[in-house]
Amino acid sequence: MTGWEQLAVLGAGLGAGILSSTVGVASLLSFPVLLAVGLPPVVANASNTAGLVAAGVSGSFGYRQELRAHPAVTLAVLVTCAVGSVGGAILLLALPPGVFEAVVPWLILISCLLVGAQPWISRWLRRTRDEPARLRHHLSPATVVFSVLTGAYGGYFGAGAGVMMAAVLGLGTDLPVHVVNALRTVSLLAANVVATLIFVFVADVDWLAIGLLAAGSVVGGYVGARIGRKMPPTVFRVLVVIAGVVTAVVMLFF
Repeated sequence: MTGWEQLAVLGAGLGAGILSSTVGVASLLSFPVLLAVGLPPVVANASNTAGLVAAGVSGSFGYRQELRAHPAVTLAVLVTCAVGSVGGAILLLALPPGVFEAVVPWLILISCLLVGAQPWISRWLRRTRDEPARLRHHLSPATVVFSVLTGAYGGYFGAGAGVMMAAVLGLGTDLPVHVVNALRTVSLLAANVVATLIFVFVADVDWLAIGLLAAGSVVGGYVGARIGRKMPPTVFRVLVVIAGVVTAVVMLFF
């Protein structure tokens, strides 16, 4: 890479880190930049995943107050997404490339609709529960299952996984939006760490690209967390829906 290309990757890491901690579509920015500077798709995918681990670490640190306030849920999200990611990585190695490519954009679009409609769906669910006044600050068995499945998707493919996790946590709990965003950031960290450990041993990676992405995203992840903590719930949902729709359209037509 030339000096300007290195600066482009560094800047992409900064932007991707901010997106990772706010709306969860970091790869929509960083992956195309890696392709543009000449990395082959497989190398770019593996290097992108490894480079964005830093964003997950700094973003989770930025959300540390929210995570400390809900340690049981934080641990549950970490474990379920890590376990799911292992399964997703196994699928990645065992199945032919592109098995789920036709389905993934539609999964992301459905998740967008669920995130956008979450306030109305949650109110309806509260009216149908036996104890409507009791807030759900833990993961139900059904939410655990969907969290594992989302982790598996993150380990296999990854694009839009943050949108999916926002939908799972938004519907499966009554936690505030900024806590959901913190947990979503942790879930992406778990998925990326598992995938990175596998990629380092079984795939080609570009260590210069990883280092540049990590240097940019470690700053961006923390900055994004500071933004995400103050983001109004309506703004968060609108941005997640927009980001998810853009990701799905890009995957469908490009």
